[in-house]
Amino acid sequence: MAIDLNADLGEGFGIWTLGDDDALLDIVTSANVACGFHGGDAVTMQRVCNAAARRGVAIGAQVGYRDLAGFGRRRIDIAEDELAADVLYQLGALSAFAGAAGSRVAYVKPHGALYNTAADDPEQARAVAEAVARFGELPLLGLPDSALSAAATVAGLPFVAEAFADRAYSPTGRLVPRSEAGAVHGDTAAIVAQALSLARGDGVTAIDGSVVPVSPASLCLHGDTPGAAALARAVRAALVDAGFDLSAFTA
Repeated sequence: MAIDLNADLGEGFGIWTLGDDDALLDIVTSANVACGFHGGDAVTMQRVCNAAARRGVAIGAQVGYRDLAGFGRRRIDIAEDELAADVLYQLGALSAFAGAAGSRVAYVKPHGALYNTAADDPEQARAVAEAVARFGELPLLGLPDSALSAAATVAGLPFVAEAFADRAYSPTGRLVPRSEAGAVHGDTAAIVAQALSLARGDGVTAIDGSVVPVSPASLCLHGDTPGAAALARAVRAALVDAGFDLSAFTA
């Protein structure tokens, strides 16, 4: 049994730090690195790519809306061609730093509002997928049975199903909006239990008590959650104890 464990990293900007990138890089198998639009900057991208390469952690481009002030968590109505150009721009930037570190960008994952919008908006999903296809045949990481998964198929890209150990789900299989109470789990035991259920292919219990069938190849923990490193250690230990081999899905 193999499972990938990913986290969002490199989301600080300038003198502002967010999360413990070094601690999480010792735990995860894939790093979703911010590309400067919702978070991150040139120095941060370089530092995280260097650190990930030293540890053999897969580097993924976490592309988002051009929204530093809102941390990329505000939906932006943007023309399809503009969004595609923004995604391609971010991919190029991170690719330079990953290559200089002796590694490469191995996959792409939208961030925040773009992630949720591309799950249901065919135009924005198509913009993301077409930009990635222009860059190279990289896997797209996202919610299964979504507009993004369909766009990836049309663009000839591999699609990798992802699920979240630390987020609440609606009965439709979408993430509960962060504006709603209980959208982000904070209890370690609950996060570990959800991670194990997802990894085993048993699905996730939605907020109404129903079980949503999800069988992901990668589990995500948010790097900006308080105590993220400790939560990630607990999840990793539980997965290993349950017999899972933690390895990047791009390996």
